[in-house]
Amino acid sequence: MSSSKTVAAPGSAHPIALSLRRAARFTAFYPLVGLIVVSIVMIFASDSFLSASNITNILRQVSINALIAVGMTFVILTGGIDLSVGAVMALAGTLAAGLMAAGLNGVLALLICVAVGAGFGLANGAFVAYAGMPPIIVTLATMGIARGLGLIYTGGYPISGLPRWVNWFGEGRVLGLQAPILIMILVYVLAWTLLERTPFGRYVYAIGGNETATRLSGVRVARSKLLIYGLSGLTAGIAAVVLTGRLMSGQPNAGQGFELDAIAAVVLGGTSIAGGRGSLIGTILGALLLGVLNNGLNMVGVNPYVQTVVKGVIILLAIYIGRERRKTA
Repeated sequence: MSSSKTVAAPGSAHPIALSLRRAARFTAFYPLVGLIVVSIVMIFASDSFLSASNITNILRQVSINALIAVGMTFVILTGGIDLSVGAVMALAGTLAAGLMAAGLNGVLALLICVAVGAGFGLANGAFVAYAGMPPIIVTLATMGIARGLGLIYTGGYPISGLPRWVNWFGEGRVLGLQAPILIMILVYVLAWTLLERTPFGRYVYAIGGNETATRLSGVRVARSKLLIYGLSGLTAGIAAVVLTGRLMSGQPNAGQGFELDAIAAVVLGGTSIAGGRGSLIGTILGALLLGVLNNGLNMVGVNPYVQTVVKGVIILLAIYIGRERRKTA
């Protein structure tokens, strides 16, 4: 009697192994695995980790970093960097708070908040794209400018006295979903559509892959870079609205280190720091991974200083994995 069992040819891989290899080619594969593994560990470490209130808390805490990381993803995909986003977010938020406290219409003040973020982003883009200056130097300088302007404007003190409805952006709900989470989802959907479904998105990847070839193919690289950095400032401005609503004040010292958290989310999400490879799906997974890690370590009582070391090790590991993937690609 003949057997119906199929025998793999010598040297051929098992179908499951082949499927895993194919899945590993996607930039979001490793951050997804990392998120699952860390979540499983935290489930066993804390009984309350999977509670609805804690999951909501994680998503709310992640929202601001995830919003900043949207624009950062576009920038890093081109091989650039934006170190100014945390300071720009603080300046935009304090300016909006000051205008509202002075009696300006709240909606107009929040629109100005977003416009300030976009304006700083466009300024960064102009220096990088048209003046040919290194992104790390430009955004380091504008980080100092934005932080200094915020401190000058406020005198170093928080600004309060905002209309109560502003709190909706930080803690409001729509059909049971908290406003920061809803804003995060909407921004990601719009940004994903822009990156994956438009010519502009293809230009972003092309610039990061080979800027010279992209320019020679007729793409207006300088204009694209201007818009990309403008988008990074825009998402920082949107994050400022959420943070202002949560704190119900303008805090000139807010956002310190937020640029590093955003970069970490992007890198953990599989986006190559050299540009040309990555995805927004990976970025949101990277932001969630950081959020779950922070939340879980806090719940089990890990020293905050140790948490910083753990995050640093994970980021280094993510960069190493990304480099090895490029070698084998």
